[in-house]
Amino acid sequence: MPRELLPNYSYHVTSRCNNREFKLTNHKCKQVFIYALKKAIEKYQFQLYGLCIMSNHVHYLLEPAQPEDLPKIMHWLNWYTAMCFNRMLNRTGHFWEKRYFSEGFPNSDSQRVLNTLRYIHANPKTAGMQQGFFYDFSNYGSYARLTDDGLTQWHPAFLELADTLDGCAEKYKGFCNRYKPRAKSDRRSHWGSNLLPKILKLKPQQESRGQMLLPWAQRAQTLDLDDIVTAARALDFVRANSYALEVALEKFY
Repeated sequence: MPRELLPNYSYHVTSRCNNREFKLTNHKCKQVFIYALKKAIEKYQFQLYGLCIMSNHVHYLLEPAQPEDLPKIMHWLNWYTAMCFNRMLNRTGHFWEKRYFSEGFPNSDSQRVLNTLRYIHANPKTAGMQQGFFYDFSNYGSYARLTDDGLTQWHPAFLELADTLDGCAEKYKGFCNRYKPRAKSDRRSHWGSNLLPKILKLKPQQESRGQMLLPWAQRAQTLDLDDIVTAARALDFVRANSYALEVALEKFY
């Protein structure tokens, strides 16, 4: 279906790893993702209001400089990160699954903006990764503690919550603490339910010599992550948003 691209709209965008695999569990992948986002913002000059990098998908709340820029932003970002991650993880093929999801709504719809921000920031808690809303790779901390992570900024709807910044932060924290996630339906496919057990009992085929990699092709190629992470200001992002800073920083060294 054609996307609805209108001026003065914010867009909730989601990209998921191919086959729902947990390819973003790697801490360095998340750091490189922040680097790629920084480059994308510099290239397309869009506003990034919400961010949460999960283990197999990413949530954004963003506003393009021009409505027609949204496909360009996502095409470039998904292409660039897929190229980086495939090289880092020594893999080939599609990294992101099918078409990215996007849902737009006017910036004037403050309640929907806040609901979307809360949904994005609640992802780690809903998934059982965190007890609260603080998470190293979401920008909840920039809203709750009024920190500058060098990547995202506050949505105007957040700034309307109170007369002072401290008041806005307190109201948003209270709004998030009242969040009750909806239970997800258990989607199961019964197609081939009789055939599948028989297939699973089959022994895996041995790899033939024609499928084996040559010795010099087995060396994993990696990126110069030290330069990338420094340029990405990933440390600044984590410092601004993490709950247990000492624990988070242990993964960087």
